[in-house]
Amino acid sequence: MATFDDIYGQPQIVNHFKNAISTGKISHAYMINGERSSGKEFIARVFAQALQCEEGGIEPCNECHSCRQAISGNQPDIIKVMHEKPATIGVDDIRTGINDNIFIKPYASKWKIYILNEAEKMTVQAQNALLKTLEEPPAYAVIMLLTSNLESMLPTIMSRCVVMNMKPVPDDMVKGYLMRELQVPDYKADVCTAFAQGNLGKAKALAVSEEFDNIKTEAVNLLRYIRDMEITDIVSAINKIKKEYKIDINDYLDILSVWYRDVLLFKATNDANHLIFKDEIQYIKNMANQSAYEGIEIILEALEKAKARLRANVSFDLTMELLLLTIKEN
Repeated sequence: MATFDDIYGQPQIVNHFKNAISTGKISHAYMINGERSSGKEFIARVFAQALQCEEGGIEPCNECHSCRQAISGNQPDIIKVMHEKPATIGVDDIRTGINDNIFIKPYASKWKIYILNEAEKMTVQAQNALLKTLEEPPAYAVIMLLTSNLESMLPTIMSRCVVMNMKPVPDDMVKGYLMRELQVPDYKADVCTAFAQGNLGKAKALAVSEEFDNIKTEAVNLLRYIRDMEITDIVSAINKIKKEYKIDINDYLDILSVWYRDVLLFKATNDANHLIFKDEIQYIKNMANQSAYEGIEIILEALEKAKARLRANVSFDLTMELLLLTIKEN
């Protein structure tokens, strides 16, 4: 059960959809752009449920037959478009999922609503196939494209959609949600909020992830002792990271970045109140005392370079060796 009130930190999108429902000015195509796990599909489903609600209000009532069907995922006129290949959405997916049946009138509702997640995975040919439908859609059709990369969408597709960009959710709202709804302890909520960077869905996933806790523990252990490590120890550390955390390497590097931001903040203020790693204050303090401002900045820059190199498929071992040696030297 959900309403627009359950959408956190996106007032501009909520207000747009509420106004569209109250005035009856519903577009035939919407595009919601935001990071992965940021809640795009949840927003689309609340809007779709509200449009189909038999009570006819701005909010879904969660009680009528249509709402109950939507909650259970069985509303016949709210259609989630599926695709066979996980990495791409092809022409056949668009034809079978949308084009071949969109001109069949709704089964039991006023609208026929299609929700296509990961729309950035559409090939150019698939987008062109969809474009023909967007140019002359039936009056009852609403197509919702959810994407995490606007640059992958054809300008002709975007020009026929109402494009809405999700904004980062404020940290205090993310932390409050974790503590209130998931009963996450204060310190852990701080850590998850810092790493989520305004992505509420990611914060929720981190809060319940044992794997993230393991990554954090290993990363912090490395940073505690890296100053005294020999090159053989660094090579062993790289091998362990590669074996256990390569898939989650961005989370691992983000942990290192937050640690050194804490070191920099404590060095500048001598105040532990705003640190993320408050429970590591003794190590943070020692590192701040032993490191120069310039050295910390070099490390933070090296972390960003490492992320860029890994995105460009530079050797994992070489990238991590350069990074850890830079950290050790500075």
